[in-house]
Amino acid sequence: MKVENMSLHPLGTASAPVPELLCIFGTGDLGRSLGLRLLQSGYRVVYGSRRPNSCGPLPEGAQVTSHEAAAQLADLVFICVHREHYGFLETLAPHLQGKVLVDLSNNLKKGIYPEANAAYLQRLVPGAAVVKGLNTLSAWALQNGLLAGKQVYLCGNSAEAKQTVAEMATKLGLTVLDRGSLSAARELEDFPLQLFPEWRLPLCVAAGLLAFFYFYLLIRDVIYAYVEQGKDISFRIIVTLANKVFPIVSLIMLSLCYLPGVIAAFLQLYRGTKYRRFPDWLDRWMLCRKQMGLVALALAFLHAIYTFIIPLRYNVRHKLISLVVDEMKRNKTTPFYFDNTEAWGTDAFFALGILGFFLYVLLGLTSLPSVGGTLSWREFSFVQSKLGHLTLCICTAHGYLYGWDRFIRVSTYKWYTPPGYMLCLIVPSVVLVLKALILLPCVDRALTRIRQGWERTPPEPELGMNKATNL
Repeated sequence: MKVENMSLHPLGTASAPVPELLCIFGTGDLGRSLGLRLLQSGYRVVYGSRRPNSCGPLPEGAQVTSHEAAAQLADLVFICVHREHYGFLETLAPHLQGKVLVDLSNNLKKGIYPEANAAYLQRLVPGAAVVKGLNTLSAWALQNGLLAGKQVYLCGNSAEAKQTVAEMATKLGLTVLDRGSLSAARELEDFPLQLFPEWRLPLCVAAGLLAFFYFYLLIRDVIYAYVEQGKDISFRIIVTLANKVFPIVSLIMLSLCYLPGVIAAFLQLYRGTKYRRFPDWLDRWMLCRKQMGLVALALAFLHAIYTFIIPLRYNVRHKLISLVVDEMKRNKTTPFYFDNTEAWGTDAFFALGILGFFLYVLLGLTSLPSVGGTLSWREFSFVQSKLGHLTLCICTAHGYLYGWDRFIRVSTYKWYTPPGYMLCLIVPSVVLVLKALILLPCVDRALTRIRQGWERTPPEPELGMNKATNL
């Protein structure tokens, strides 16, 4: 019997399972890109269109038909049209009975409609299970397949419908997060309208620091020279002041990347546990450290570019030419003294600046997902923590060498105010001192125990004391 069955069903004639058929309403950029991605993932796709014969080029292998026919062919329907065109769905309500409708629509701005698009769709087609989701995907990301690990959100009133959509999204390579019932649709529709939400705090801090130090140095350098010495050096506003402000703010922003970690460590030592939540302001601060570091790197790049163009500036060239002409007239050359402390200081200053900028760029490169994804957790932690603190230390030393012996000169304190580079050294110096305290063996040992799960609990009252109290 076994031999006979094998002869009846020869190898290679077994029928393969038929791929699931999915329906897409809308033949625009988003609909075409979604259909292409679904076809590449092994699904069959049918488009529903008002004009099936003139809807433009569609992905190869997809079918196109009328809305009514397409709705009857598939159980899962993607709505890739704007809310303004939802009216035709009400007429299709009988054909969409029991179907799962995935609403991918977004609005141009918040609060434009009194209710969420998904809630409006559910009201138009009450017999269908509406799921809001995939609206954070762009047509460009779908076309280029940049979906691996990307998070998408789903919400809906039917758990079965959400499970169906989640399985499909997982097959596309997406990571699905359930946001609950359809009442969360408004929140999901507002996600694409947010403009750099994780960058707001770093950019606001950087903008505030730039404005403060720019006007501070404007008063100390330009206005002071005009009031006290009668010199008009307003031409320095464009390049000289900017080249002083950029490194100052860059160093402060870099130190602000590592300050919350130090604060969190001391907070854990004080509490004696790692299981208590940090304050909200500290949580928010720690979540935007990457953005702060990238802003600091951008300002460091500007500082490097501005430094390269200094020899090309008119006032610098004029000063050098005047010095040469003056020496020629005096027929005397300024000797290079072998007591070369100034030369050592200048060379060390430039060397630390170059090394610090190199490490800056290295930290920025490892922040890229394409680079960081190739590193193990220990490698990534070593670069971002160990090399990060080394970068902060080198850049701080670069700032101290810039000051050199100016710290003790009375002329440095114009109108009794410290120079900008002196103010910018406060925060990184504090961070480095606190980090050095954490690295002390006694402190590091206690912190390591806490982070491994040990908790400091108050001592329990002795049994004898309890009995005495009861008596």
